[in-house]
Amino acid sequence: MVHVITSAANPLIKRMKSLHLKKGRAETGLFLAEGARLALEAADLGVWPDVLVYAPAALERGPLRDLIARAETRARVIETSESVLAQIAKRDNPQTVLGAYRQMMSPLAGLDGATIVALDGVRDPGNLGTILRTADSVGAGGVVLVGESCDPFSVEAVRASMGSLFAVKLARASFAELLAYKHERGATLIGASLKGRALDEAAAPSRAIVLMGNEQSGLSAEMEVACDLLVKLPMKGRADSLNLAIATGVLLYDLWRRRGYDGARA
Repeated sequence: MVHVITSAANPLIKRMKSLHLKKGRAETGLFLAEGARLALEAADLGVWPDVLVYAPAALERGPLRDLIARAETRARVIETSESVLAQIAKRDNPQTVLGAYRQMMSPLAGLDGATIVALDGVRDPGNLGTILRTADSVGAGGVVLVGESCDPFSVEAVRASMGSLFAVKLARASFAELLAYKHERGATLIGASLKGRALDEAAAPSRAIVLMGNEQSGLSAEMEVACDLLVKLPMKGRADSLNLAIATGVLLYDLWRRRGYDGARA
């Protein structure tokens, strides 16, 4: 059943707006995802929102009309005005559909795959979302947030993930827990560091954990010592570093290349 709400003062609308704040997300356990692409991607993976809000213009698109109809038995579906939708999205020209989804975290032991990505103290939500998207692209088994990091369920991180947040397993762990996990899996811990060397053409390890450091300070000395292999990306021009998300993407694709792009779509 579709409910019509046109007042921005409605408690449900206020709760949706609160999801822009970390406090609101912590109190509700929800996060906000805006746009047809994210909603359709989530539904395709069997993930449905607690609340789906849309403007009448969404019904003009067949896939969204079908999504809204299917959501009626799985979520609370709200039709509202474009002005209220803009207030929820905090954007002048919002998408025609928004969802409030349950935050999803996996236990570290539940992550599996040839490559796992571990991020120590990532601060930029755009970087985090982009790394989630890249991890999804190469078929990584999951992303581990080590120590303090930005919120993966912030609007900025969710938007940058382009729907991959729904597809990639996400876990939190201390560095000690990550090391225990590495030993249990028999994985090679590969750390990105200026003290490292460029990867040679040797075959990629059958199981690898790619450890990336904080945007400003990189990996700590303790983490570098614990790595089985320290690598750095060669530089030729004047630039002396890469953005964290780009550096992570280069390393992930290089590892996948060494495995012959195993599993790539034709």
